[in-house]
Amino acid sequence: MMDDWDKAGKIAGDALLVGKKLIKPGARFIEVTEAIENKINELGGKVGFPIQISVNNIAAHYTCIYEDKSVFNEEDIVKLDMGASCEGAVGDTAVTVDLSGKNKDLCKASYSALLEAIKMAKPGVPVCSIGEAVGETIASFGFKPITNLSGHGLNRWIVHDKPTIPNYNNGDKTKLKEGQIIAIEPFATDGCGLVAEGVRSFNYKLVKVKPVRNSYARDLMKYISDNFRTLPFSQRWLYTRFNKLEVNVGMNALLREGVIQNYAVLPEKNKGMVSQFEHTIRVGDKVLTRVEGSH
Repeated sequence: MMDDWDKAGKIAGDALLVGKKLIKPGARFIEVTEAIENKINELGGKVGFPIQISVNNIAAHYTCIYEDKSVFNEEDIVKLDMGASCEGAVGDTAVTVDLSGKNKDLCKASYSALLEAIKMAKPGVPVCSIGEAVGETIASFGFKPITNLSGHGLNRWIVHDKPTIPNYNNGDKTKLKEGQIIAIEPFATDGCGLVAEGVRSFNYKLVKVKPVRNSYARDLMKYISDNFRTLPFSQRWLYTRFNKLEVNVGMNALLREGVIQNYAVLPEKNKGMVSQFEHTIRVGDKVLTRVEGSH
């Protein structure tokens, strides 16, 4: 019988494959997003965090709004980053789809870096050595790693935990441990190698539960705590239970009170194109999110 981490990884890999096949010119972001969400639920998991569909120079954190009208164009390079959760254990994985076919080397750079990092990710290896392998591999293709984005540890109900898995040699001598769950996610770009903080996204996380005066905010806070705990969630998901007024007023109040935090959309600082690949692994054991045909 698979444990929760194995199950979450397998579901994430299978759902990623569904989304990857649907990313085509003219397809709508929301159709891909809902197909992935439905597949995760069908396979017995829950969505681990909002499906992120980040296009071209956007590296991360674009997540569909309510009634999203965005469509894919034939020139797009698309990062699909998603996770599936089983009892709080999350399989986190990502793939890049190059619709134009003009960014093959950029995609190879981040994918090759992922494979090199996975080979190295063994007990006792310092995380800076993994970062060095990622950075050098991406540079060998003539691109830059995005140095202010990184991989990360995973824990139950926590998507971003220690240790940080850098995309360059940051000097961190923290050693990987047997059985540790980590996500490795190299980002490659033809820009300057940094992301900036962009516009507010529709991707949030509960920070703390505390008394709030606004009744809409109180109801939202309870619903968020009961259903998502400390995992990131999409504002779009709240509309299945609350109306637009309740969501808009309640969310603004929760933000003001510091109950929730927002994840900003992250564009490459010099508007460079970005590619990303990601797997979740159990150190010393296996790649949890690898399924045939995904990446």
